[in-house]
Amino acid sequence: MENGISLYPGLDNTPDENLALLERAAQAGIRRVFTSLHIPETDVAALKQEIGSLLRAARRHHMEVISDVSPATCQLLDLPEFNPASFRMLGITTLRLDYGFSAEEMARLTHRFPEMRFQLNASTITNRILKDLQDAGTDFSHIDALHNFYPRRGTGLSEPALVHANILLHRYGIRVGAFVASQGRRRSPLGDGLPTLEEHRDETAELSARHLVALGCDSVFLADSLPTDEEIQAIGQLQGDQVTLHAHYMTKDPVQRELLAHTFTSRLDEARDAIRAQESRPLLREMHATIPPDNTTTHPIGAITIDNETYGRYMGELQIIRMPQPADPRTNVAAMVDESECNLLQYITPGRKFSFQFDSETDRTRQKLSFISEKES
Repeated sequence: MENGISLYPGLDNTPDENLALLERAAQAGIRRVFTSLHIPETDVAALKQEIGSLLRAARRHHMEVISDVSPATCQLLDLPEFNPASFRMLGITTLRLDYGFSAEEMARLTHRFPEMRFQLNASTITNRILKDLQDAGTDFSHIDALHNFYPRRGTGLSEPALVHANILLHRYGIRVGAFVASQGRRRSPLGDGLPTLEEHRDETAELSARHLVALGCDSVFLADSLPTDEEIQAIGQLQGDQVTLHAHYMTKDPVQRELLAHTFTSRLDEARDAIRAQESRPLLREMHATIPPDNTTTHPIGAITIDNETYGRYMGELQIIRMPQPADPRTNVAAMVDESECNLLQYITPGRKFSFQFDSETDRTRQKLSFISEKES
Protein backbone atom coordinates (compact mmCIF):
# COMPACT_ATOMS: atom_id res chain seq x y z
CA MET A 1 0.00 0.00 0.00
CA GLU A 2 1.04 3.59 -0.66
CA ASN A 3 0.38 5.10 2.77
CA GLY A 4 1.36 8.53 4.01
CA ILE A 5 1.83 11.20 6.66
CA SER A 6 0.82 14.86 6.68
CA LEU A 7 3.11 17.85 7.14
CA TYR A 8 2.00 21.40 7.97
CA PRO A 9 4.99 23.76 7.78
CA GLY A 10 4.44 26.97 9.69
CA LEU A 11 1.76 25.54 11.97
CA ASP A 12 2.18 23.30 15.05
CA ASN A 13 5.63 21.71 14.71
CA THR A 14 9.06 23.24 14.66
CA PRO A 15 11.07 22.81 11.43
CA ASP A 16 13.23 20.20 13.17
CA GLU A 17 10.15 18.26 14.31
CA ASN A 18 8.76 18.20 10.77
CA LEU A 19 12.06 16.99 9.33
CA ALA A 20 12.35 14.32 12.02
CA LEU A 21 8.77 13.20 11.29
CA LEU A 22 9.56 12.87 7.60
CA GLU A 23 12.71 10.86 8.37
CA ARG A 24 10.84 8.50 10.73
CA ALA A 25 8.14 7.97 8.14
CA ALA A 26 10.68 7.16 5.43
CA GLN A 27 12.41 4.65 7.72
CA ALA A 28 9.02 2.99 8.35
CA GLY A 29 8.51 2.48 4.62
CA ILE A 30 6.06 5.34 4.12
CA ARG A 31 6.45 6.93 0.70
CA ARG A 32 3.73 9.60 0.52
CA VAL A 33 3.41 13.02 2.13
CA PHE A 34 0.32 15.22 2.11
CA THR A 35 0.72 18.93 2.74
CA SER A 36 -1.70 21.83 2.67
CA LEU A 37 -0.28 25.22 1.80
CA HIS A 38 -3.32 27.40 2.46
CA ILE A 39 -4.46 26.73 6.02
CA PRO A 40 -5.68 30.09 7.43
CA GLU A 41 -3.85 29.67 10.78
CA THR A 42 -0.46 29.02 9.14
CA ASP A 43 2.46 31.36 9.82
CA VAL A 44 3.15 32.22 6.18
CA ALA A 45 6.65 33.55 6.82
CA ALA A 46 7.63 30.36 8.66
CA LEU A 47 6.06 28.23 5.94
CA LYS A 48 8.06 29.96 3.20
CA GLN A 49 11.25 29.48 5.17
CA GLU A 50 10.61 25.80 5.89
CA ILE A 51 8.95 24.37 2.80
CA GLY A 52 12.13 24.16 0.71
CA SER A 53 14.03 21.97 3.17
CA LEU A 54 11.03 19.65 3.59
CA LEU A 55 10.61 19.20 -0.15
CA ARG A 56 14.32 18.50 -0.57
CA ALA A 57 14.23 15.89 2.20
CA ALA A 58 11.18 14.23 0.64
CA ARG A 59 12.92 14.12 -2.74
CA ARG A 60 15.99 12.55 -1.14
CA HIS A 61 13.78 9.72 0.13
CA HIS A 62 11.93 9.41 -3.20
CA MET A 63 8.65 10.32 -1.52
CA GLU A 64 5.56 11.46 -3.37
CA VAL A 65 4.48 14.92 -2.17
CA ILE A 66 0.81 15.80 -2.54
CA SER A 67 -0.32 19.40 -2.19
CA ASP A 68 -3.68 21.04 -2.67
CA VAL A 69 -3.31 24.06 -4.94
CA SER A 70 -5.09 27.36 -5.44
CA PRO A 71 -4.13 30.79 -6.82
CA ALA A 72 -2.84 31.59 -3.31
CA THR A 73 -0.48 28.60 -3.50
CA CYS A 74 1.26 30.00 -6.57
CA GLN A 75 1.74 33.35 -4.83
CA LEU A 76 3.03 31.64 -1.70
CA LEU A 77 5.66 29.69 -3.68
CA ASP A 78 6.61 32.72 -5.79
CA LEU A 79 5.30 31.10 -8.97
CA PRO A 80 4.14 33.60 -11.62
CA GLU A 81 1.37 31.28 -12.83
CA PHE A 82 -0.13 27.85 -12.35
CA ASN A 83 2.29 25.48 -14.07
CA PRO A 84 2.56 21.82 -12.98
CA ALA A 85 6.14 21.67 -14.24
CA SER A 86 7.12 24.41 -11.79
CA PHE A 87 5.58 22.49 -8.89
CA ARG A 88 7.46 19.39 -10.03
CA MET A 89 10.76 21.27 -9.99
CA LEU A 90 10.07 22.29 -6.39
CA GLY A 91 9.47 18.65 -5.41
CA ILE A 92 5.65 18.57 -5.40
CA THR A 93 4.77 15.54 -7.50
CA THR A 94 0.97 15.33 -7.11
CA LEU A 95 -1.46 18.24 -7.30
CA ARG A 96 -4.82 18.00 -5.56
CA LEU A 97 -7.19 19.96 -7.77
CA ASP A 98 -10.24 20.71 -5.66
CA TYR A 99 -12.07 23.59 -7.28
CA GLY A 100 -11.82 25.80 -10.34
CA PHE A 101 -10.74 23.23 -12.96
CA SER A 102 -13.06 22.10 -15.74
CA ALA A 103 -13.09 18.55 -17.08
CA GLU A 104 -11.42 19.76 -20.27
CA GLU A 105 -8.64 21.49 -18.30
CA MET A 106 -8.06 18.37 -16.21
CA ALA A 107 -7.89 16.20 -19.31
CA ARG A 108 -5.32 18.52 -20.90
CA LEU A 109 -3.19 18.47 -17.76
CA THR A 110 -3.02 14.66 -17.72
CA HIS A 111 -1.71 14.66 -21.30
CA ARG A 112 0.58 17.72 -21.17
CA PHE A 113 2.32 16.76 -17.92
CA PRO A 114 2.67 12.95 -17.90
CA GLU A 115 5.37 13.18 -15.22
CA MET A 116 2.80 14.56 -12.74
CA ARG A 117 -0.13 13.01 -10.93
CA PHE A 118 -3.39 14.83 -10.32
CA GLN A 119 -5.74 14.15 -7.46
CA LEU A 120 -9.51 14.44 -7.16
CA ASN A 121 -11.48 15.17 -3.99
CA ALA A 122 -13.00 11.77 -3.24
CA SER A 123 -15.43 13.18 -0.67
CA THR A 124 -17.24 15.41 -3.17
CA ILE A 125 -16.99 13.20 -6.26
CA THR A 126 -20.06 12.43 -8.37
CA ASN A 127 -20.71 10.18 -11.32
CA ARG A 128 -21.34 13.31 -13.41
CA ILE A 129 -17.84 14.64 -12.67
CA LEU A 130 -16.23 11.33 -13.59
CA LYS A 131 -18.31 10.94 -16.75
CA ASP A 132 -17.35 14.47 -17.84
CA LEU A 133 -13.67 13.68 -17.24
CA GLN A 134 -14.00 10.48 -19.25
CA ASP A 135 -15.77 12.26 -22.12
CA ALA A 136 -13.05 14.94 -22.14
CA GLY A 137 -10.41 12.26 -22.73
CA THR A 138 -8.74 12.33 -19.30
CA ASP A 139 -5.88 9.87 -18.88
CA PHE A 140 -7.04 8.18 -15.68
CA SER A 141 -3.66 6.49 -15.23
CA HIS A 142 -2.44 9.88 -13.95
CA ILE A 143 -5.40 10.38 -11.62
CA ASP A 144 -6.06 9.24 -8.07
CA ALA A 145 -8.40 10.50 -5.34
CA LEU A 146 -8.14 11.46 -1.68
CA HIS A 147 -10.95 12.05 0.77
CA ASN A 148 -11.14 15.18 2.93
CA PHE A 149 -10.36 15.24 6.63
CA TYR A 150 -12.74 17.03 9.00
CA PRO A 151 -11.37 19.13 11.91
CA ARG A 152 -14.75 19.94 13.53
CA ARG A 153 -16.49 17.30 15.59
CA GLY A 154 -19.64 15.96 14.01
CA THR A 155 -18.66 16.82 10.43
CA GLY A 156 -16.79 13.68 9.34
CA LEU A 157 -18.19 11.39 6.68
CA SER A 158 -20.51 8.49 7.35
CA GLU A 159 -19.36 5.01 6.40
CA PRO A 160 -22.00 4.63 3.63
CA ALA A 161 -20.92 7.94 2.06
CA LEU A 162 -17.27 6.85 1.96
CA VAL A 163 -18.09 3.41 0.57
CA HIS A 164 -20.34 4.92 -2.13
CA ALA A 165 -17.55 7.27 -3.26
CA ASN A 166 -14.95 4.49 -3.22
CA ILE A 167 -17.10 2.19 -5.36
CA LEU A 168 -17.76 5.01 -7.82
CA LEU A 169 -14.06 5.86 -8.18
CA HIS A 170 -12.97 2.23 -8.45
CA ARG A 171 -15.45 1.81 -11.30
CA TYR A 172 -13.25 4.22 -13.27
CA GLY A 173 -10.02 2.54 -12.15
CA ILE A 174 -9.13 5.35 -9.72
CA ARG A 175 -7.36 4.51 -6.46
CA VAL A 176 -8.67 6.17 -3.30
CA GLY A 177 -7.06 7.36 -0.07
CA ALA A 178 -8.44 8.62 3.25
CA PHE A 179 -7.21 10.07 6.55
CA VAL A 180 -7.09 8.81 10.13
CA ALA A 181 -6.68 10.90 13.28
CA SER A 182 -3.67 10.58 15.56
CA GLN A 183 -3.51 10.22 19.32
CA GLY A 184 -0.26 12.21 19.23
CA ARG A 185 -0.09 15.97 18.69
CA ARG A 186 -3.33 16.94 17.02
CA ARG A 187 -3.41 19.77 14.52
CA SER A 188 -4.48 23.22 15.65
CA PRO A 189 -6.58 25.23 16.04
CA LEU A 190 -9.28 22.79 17.21
CA GLY A 191 -7.15 19.81 18.22
CA ASP A 192 -10.02 17.35 17.76
CA GLY A 193 -8.27 15.13 15.25
CA LEU A 194 -8.49 15.05 11.47
CA PRO A 195 -10.34 11.89 10.43
CA THR A 196 -12.21 11.25 7.22
CA LEU A 197 -14.84 9.13 9.01
CA GLU A 198 -16.48 10.70 12.05
CA GLU A 199 -16.52 7.35 13.87
CA HIS A 200 -12.70 7.33 13.77
CA ARG A 201 -12.23 10.66 15.60
CA ASP A 202 -11.34 9.09 18.95
CA GLU A 203 -10.40 5.63 17.66
CA THR A 204 -6.81 4.41 17.46
CA ALA A 205 -5.08 5.20 14.17
CA GLU A 206 -4.14 1.56 13.66
CA LEU A 207 -7.70 0.20 13.97
CA SER A 208 -9.09 3.11 11.94
CA ALA A 209 -6.59 2.39 9.17
CA ARG A 210 -7.50 -1.29 8.99
CA HIS A 211 -11.17 -0.31 8.91
CA LEU A 212 -10.52 2.01 5.94
CA VAL A 213 -8.74 -0.80 4.11
CA ALA A 214 -11.72 -3.07 4.79
CA LEU A 215 -13.95 -0.35 3.29
CA GLY A 216 -11.98 -0.36 0.06
CA CYS A 217 -9.44 2.43 0.59
CA ASP A 218 -6.19 1.90 -1.31
CA SER A 219 -4.07 4.19 0.88
CA VAL A 220 -4.26 5.69 4.37
CA PHE A 221 -2.73 8.94 5.64
CA LEU A 222 -1.99 10.00 9.21
CA ALA A 223 -3.61 13.43 9.20
CA ASP A 224 -2.49 15.14 12.40
CA SER A 225 0.62 17.20 13.09
CA LEU A 226 2.84 14.82 15.07
CA PRO A 227 1.80 11.14 15.20
CA THR A 228 3.44 8.72 17.60
CA ASP A 229 6.17 6.28 16.59
CA GLU A 230 3.73 3.40 17.08
CA GLU A 231 1.23 5.00 14.70
CA ILE A 232 3.89 5.60 12.06
CA GLN A 233 5.04 1.98 12.28
CA ALA A 234 1.45 0.72 12.05
CA ILE A 235 0.73 2.77 8.94
CA GLY A 236 4.03 1.72 7.40
CA GLN A 237 3.18 -1.96 7.92
CA LEU A 238 -0.46 -1.71 6.83
CA GLN A 239 -1.42 -4.33 4.27
CA GLY A 240 -3.92 -3.63 1.54
CA ASP A 241 -6.58 -5.66 -0.22
CA GLN A 242 -7.35 -7.76 2.85
CA VAL A 243 -9.05 -7.53 6.22
CA THR A 244 -6.56 -7.89 9.07
CA LEU A 245 -7.89 -8.84 12.51
CA HIS A 246 -6.16 -8.62 15.89
CA ALA A 247 -6.60 -11.90 17.74
CA HIS A 248 -5.43 -13.87 20.80
CA TYR A 249 -4.08 -17.41 20.65
CA MET A 250 -6.12 -20.01 22.49
CA THR A 251 -3.72 -22.85 21.72
CA LYS A 252 -0.04 -23.59 22.20
CA ASP A 253 -0.04 -26.21 19.45
CA PRO A 254 2.66 -25.20 16.90
CA VAL A 255 0.76 -26.75 13.98
CA GLN A 256 -2.35 -24.68 14.62
CA ARG A 257 -0.27 -21.54 15.20
CA GLU A 258 1.59 -22.10 11.93
CA LEU A 259 -1.70 -22.52 10.09
CA LEU A 260 -3.07 -19.31 11.61
CA ALA A 261 -0.08 -17.35 10.28
CA HIS A 262 -1.28 -17.63 6.67
CA THR A 263 -3.46 -15.26 4.65
CA PHE A 264 -6.78 -16.83 3.71
CA THR A 265 -9.61 -16.26 1.25
CA SER A 266 -13.24 -16.32 2.28
CA ARG A 267 -15.04 -19.05 0.35
CA LEU A 268 -17.38 -17.94 -2.43
CA ASP A 269 -20.16 -20.23 -1.19
CA GLU A 270 -20.83 -18.11 1.89
CA ALA A 271 -21.94 -19.97 5.01
CA ARG A 272 -24.67 -18.54 7.22
CA ASP A 273 -22.92 -19.01 10.57
CA ALA A 274 -19.20 -18.63 9.85
CA ILE A 275 -16.52 -17.32 7.52
CA ARG A 276 -14.84 -20.35 5.97
CA ALA A 277 -11.21 -20.24 4.82
CA GLN A 278 -10.69 -21.59 1.33
CA GLU A 279 -7.05 -22.64 1.76
CA SER A 280 -6.79 -24.07 5.27
CA ARG A 281 -7.32 -27.79 4.58
CA PRO A 282 -4.98 -27.89 1.55
CA LEU A 283 -2.38 -25.98 3.58
CA LEU A 284 -2.56 -28.54 6.38
CA ARG A 285 -2.07 -31.37 3.89
CA GLU A 286 1.03 -29.61 2.56
CA MET A 287 2.32 -29.40 6.15
CA HIS A 288 1.93 -33.22 6.51
CA ALA A 289 0.60 -32.63 10.02
CA THR A 290 -2.35 -33.64 12.16
CA ILE A 291 -4.37 -31.61 14.66
CA PRO A 292 -5.32 -33.33 17.94
CA PRO A 293 -8.37 -32.26 19.97
CA ASP A 294 -7.52 -29.10 21.94
CA ASN A 295 -9.74 -26.53 23.69
CA THR A 296 -12.99 -27.89 22.27
CA THR A 297 -15.16 -25.36 24.08
CA THR A 298 -18.15 -23.26 22.95
CA HIS A 299 -17.87 -21.05 19.86
CA PRO A 300 -18.84 -17.43 20.58
CA ILE A 301 -18.84 -14.74 17.90
CA GLY A 302 -15.24 -14.06 16.90
CA ALA A 303 -13.93 -17.53 17.76
CA ILE A 304 -11.38 -18.84 15.25
CA THR A 305 -11.93 -22.57 15.02
CA ILE A 306 -9.93 -25.37 13.41
CA ASP A 307 -11.41 -28.84 12.99
CA ASN A 308 -9.29 -31.58 14.58
CA GLU A 309 -8.43 -35.12 13.48
CA THR A 310 -11.69 -36.56 14.79
CA TYR A 311 -13.59 -34.64 12.09
CA GLY A 312 -12.18 -36.84 9.33
CA ARG A 313 -11.63 -35.11 5.99
CA TYR A 314 -12.61 -31.75 7.52
CA MET A 315 -9.43 -31.71 9.63
CA GLY A 316 -7.82 -28.30 9.13
CA GLU A 317 -11.09 -26.51 8.29
CA LEU A 318 -10.62 -22.95 9.61
CA GLN A 319 -13.60 -20.75 10.38
CA ILE A 320 -14.37 -17.42 12.05
CA ILE A 321 -17.63 -17.75 13.94
CA ARG A 322 -20.36 -15.21 13.12
CA MET A 323 -23.22 -16.90 15.02
CA PRO A 324 -22.69 -18.49 18.47
CA GLN A 325 -22.41 -22.27 18.35
CA PRO A 326 -22.20 -24.99 21.02
CA ALA A 327 -19.04 -26.90 21.84
CA ASP A 328 -18.10 -29.72 19.48
CA PRO A 329 -15.38 -32.26 20.41
CA ARG A 330 -14.34 -32.34 16.75
CA THR A 331 -13.58 -28.60 16.59
CA ASN A 332 -10.82 -26.68 18.41
CA VAL A 333 -11.12 -23.02 19.39
CA ALA A 334 -7.62 -22.05 18.31
CA ALA A 335 -7.88 -18.28 18.73
CA MET A 336 -10.26 -15.39 19.41
CA VAL A 337 -10.71 -12.17 17.45
CA ASP A 338 -10.48 -9.17 19.80
CA GLU A 339 -13.97 -8.19 20.89
CA SER A 340 -13.45 -4.60 19.68
CA GLU A 341 -12.65 -5.90 16.18
CA CYS A 342 -15.62 -8.19 15.62
CA ASN A 343 -17.34 -5.41 13.64
CA LEU A 344 -14.70 -5.97 10.94
CA LEU A 345 -16.06 -9.47 10.27
CA GLN A 346 -18.85 -7.99 8.15
CA TYR A 347 -16.27 -6.84 5.58
CA ILE A 348 -14.90 -10.34 4.97
CA THR A 349 -17.19 -10.95 2.03
CA PRO A 350 -16.97 -13.96 -0.32
CA GLY A 351 -13.64 -13.91 -2.16
CA ARG A 352 -12.09 -11.36 0.24
CA LYS A 353 -8.70 -12.12 1.78
CA PHE A 354 -8.17 -11.99 5.53
CA SER A 355 -5.36 -12.57 8.02
CA PHE A 356 -4.66 -12.35 11.74
CA GLN A 357 -2.26 -10.37 13.93
CA PHE A 358 -1.60 -12.00 17.28
CA ASP A 359 -0.51 -10.64 20.63
CA SER A 360 0.53 -12.42 23.82
CA GLU A 361 -2.71 -12.23 25.80
CA THR A 362 -3.61 -15.88 25.25
CA ASP A 363 -4.11 -16.74 28.91
CA ARG A 364 -6.43 -13.80 29.60
CA THR A 365 -8.61 -14.62 26.62
CA ARG A 366 -8.61 -18.35 27.45
CA GLN A 367 -9.88 -17.45 30.92
CA LYS A 368 -12.56 -15.22 29.41
CA LEU A 369 -13.74 -17.94 27.02
CA SER A 370 -13.78 -20.50 29.82
CA PHE A 371 -15.96 -18.11 31.83
CA ILE A 372 -18.38 -17.80 28.90
CA SER A 373 -18.47 -21.59 28.58
CA GLU A 374 -19.22 -22.09 32.29
CA LYS A 375 -21.92 -19.40 32.20
CA GLU A 376 -23.66 -20.97 29.18
CA SER A 377 -23.55 -24.45 30.69
